[in-house]
Amino acid sequence: MCKYDIVIIGSGLGGLICGYILSKHGYDVVVLEKNAQIGGCLQTFRRFGVKFDTGMHYVGSLDEGQILHRFFNYFDLLKDVKVNRLNPEGYDTISMAGHQYRYASGYERFVDTLSESFPDRRSDIENYVQGIRDIAAASPLYNLRKINTNTFIEPDYVKKSINEFIASKTSDPVLANVLAGNQPLYAGIKDKTPIYIHALINDFYIQSAWRIVGGGDSIASSLANSIKEAGGKVLTNCKVVNIKCNDTKAVGVVLDDGTMIEADSFICNTHPNTMLSMVEETPLIRKAYRERIRSLENTIANFTVYLKFKDNTVPYLNSNFYYYDKPDVWDAINYDPSHYPEIYLFMHQCHKDNPVFAQSAEMIGYMHYSEVAKWENTYIGHRGDDYKEFKKFKAEQMIAKLEESFPGISASIESYETSSPLTYRDYTGTFHGSMYGVVRDKNFPIQTLVSQRTKIPNLFMTGQNINSHGILGVSIGSAITCAEFLGLNTIINEIDKA
Repeated sequence: MCKYDIVIIGSGLGGLICGYILSKHGYDVVVLEKNAQIGGCLQTFRRFGVKFDTGMHYVGSLDEGQILHRFFNYFDLLKDVKVNRLNPEGYDTISMAGHQYRYASGYERFVDTLSESFPDRRSDIENYVQGIRDIAAASPLYNLRKINTNTFIEPDYVKKSINEFIASKTSDPVLANVLAGNQPLYAGIKDKTPIYIHALINDFYIQSAWRIVGGGDSIASSLANSIKEAGGKVLTNCKVVNIKCNDTKAVGVVLDDGTMIEADSFICNTHPNTMLSMVEETPLIRKAYRERIRSLENTIANFTVYLKFKDNTVPYLNSNFYYYDKPDVWDAINYDPSHYPEIYLFMHQCHKDNPVFAQSAEMIGYMHYSEVAKWENTYIGHRGDDYKEFKKFKAEQMIAKLEESFPGISASIESYETSSPLTYRDYTGTFHGSMYGVVRDKNFPIQTLVSQRTKIPNLFMTGQNINSHGILGVSIGSAITCAEFLGLNTIINEIDKA
């Protein structure tokens, strides 16, 4: 039987960051990963001789002094993680009902570029940009300001929806949809998703946008190596099946092979439902709490096609392409399966510095879990021929739609692989393959809040369901979790010094 100061369940970005911060402060930490590969959504895989990302597709604010650069400095990632800047003249392209619009880097350039498409709405675009900058500036943690509470954002920005906020800035319906055109980054829901999610993400990318060269697993590897250098452990193929408690607290975890690991404290880097499924019946967690967590709505899942191109046939696309059949981005989650996909995100993979030709790319489309629920009790590689036919049909639908925007690209595809919500569920541990975990609902801000604290006093949570998703949201959420041990201003001071 082993005993540690802190056991961290799950090696996604949140678990690894918590392991990094706490081991750096002298805690005896072990990170337990159920799969053979660490990283959660940072995982990559190889097919056809090329590497594909599974979740971390591009990042923002990595110029010196910007927020992610400060975090990367603190996490000692800059030595290991190589990045390539996306096109400053248009890092994102929004293709909507046959027209294309560009998001450019830098606030002034962003306004200037969109104003080319909407010359009579320049003041609307300026007001929109100022609005998201105001929201970002109002978040003390987003700006790493010393604070006395763990408040992440002003309450007013939790209670207003994205579409309400944009409607307050422009009455032009086309511009309003274009401004929300990258909503697959958070799987937004009309009249539900709070404006702070959209504002922080867009502020993050407008400042600067980058692809990780060679895949996001370099982040996971670097953090794991730093944890080990500080004396901690990162163990794979260690599936936690039970969190054991006494009358007052958690005392240990049990692995699927029967091994018991004890600790003083525990951090769970999983979906809240998964955490609850591991906690044995205990009076510490009441039925009402379990029911609230289990009733939380989750964001939509996705279907991804991973494309391998023939050598030197497809020029590298140094921007991301968001496609919509219809001029209403909020209707994207209500797609018609027979006309699939009505929305997709298309991105080339950056396999080396400044590539001329692309080796590979990904197409990501929304998919409801209900489309694959009939196979939910099967496991990877053993789901049957009907599942294979389903994936093949969906992939061919997506490639045919891609051909409409990029004529001739089909002839350059050498081979492809696919993943469904079940694949995403099994490799990353997300509930029903949800892209971004729990839905934040501006109508029920308290009820849809997932705190880092659980009803068990020494069991905490981290990851995309705490605070927010994405590399920045998870980094801030991990700092909030670690603040339970160190104090938040201690961490902020260290980031400032770094």
